[in-house]
Amino acid sequence: METGLTGKRVLVTGASGGIGSACARAFAAEGAEVVVHFHRGEARAEALAAELGDGAVAVGADLTREDEVERMFAAAGSLDVCAAVAGVWPAGDLPVWDLSLERWRATLDANLTATFLTARGFLRQLEGDGALILVGSTAGIVGEAGHADYAAAKSAVVHGLFLSLKNEIVRVAPRARVNAVCPGWTYSPMTRGEVDDEVLDRVTATMALRKIAEPEDVARQVVVLASDELSGHVTGQVVVVAGGMEGRLLHGAARTD
Repeated sequence: METGLTGKRVLVTGASGGIGSACARAFAAEGAEVVVHFHRGEARAEALAAELGDGAVAVGADLTREDEVERMFAAAGSLDVCAAVAGVWPAGDLPVWDLSLERWRATLDANLTATFLTARGFLRQLEGDGALILVGSTAGIVGEAGHADYAAAKSAVVHGLFLSLKNEIVRVAPRARVNAVCPGWTYSPMTRGEVDDEVLDRVTATMALRKIAEPEDVARQVVVLASDELSGHVTGQVVVVAGGMEGRLLHGAARTD
């Protein structure tokens, strides 16, 4: 099916990561010109841009820094689509009573502040129609014990920020759209080391489809929401890519009465 993305200029943040690189490849497959954003993965981003060809470029920026985000958008040029994929899931499993203020602030900056600055930069340069896709997480919908900082940041992304952006973007471009994708557990460089057989059994126990997503599963939904041909009258919607997950187990199999 034709997506209408041929010739569109698309910024993918976090494109040196698993979901981000899958999004970049998916947009390029539809004929889009892709701006590959990276923070620390410069070599991977440069290699990806070379692989994609057809106007693809790699641009580095720390998305928590206002000046660097502004430079990124200046280097990216006029954009039609922005996929705000970049985010950080801290590996340490810490309950709130052990969670330091330093990690709390760092996690909110890496996920919420980075998404705000990315969305703001995209809206400031937007002319005509456009699409903004935010990538959240099921943690922002159902919470995640041991990662309250991440869950809080992603909840803010796909609720307060997202729903406000959906109504504000039309003041800039009357037919522009904002949607969100919330992946569940997905194989990526950020999480692959955390998924052994025990974790796999636990995290899929409430999924209808008992498997962990591949980055391409998420990327396809991002592309669909970016397409005016496929989603031209879809805005303010959250697509959950989590195999039908209804929640997370609070306790393991063993219990003490």
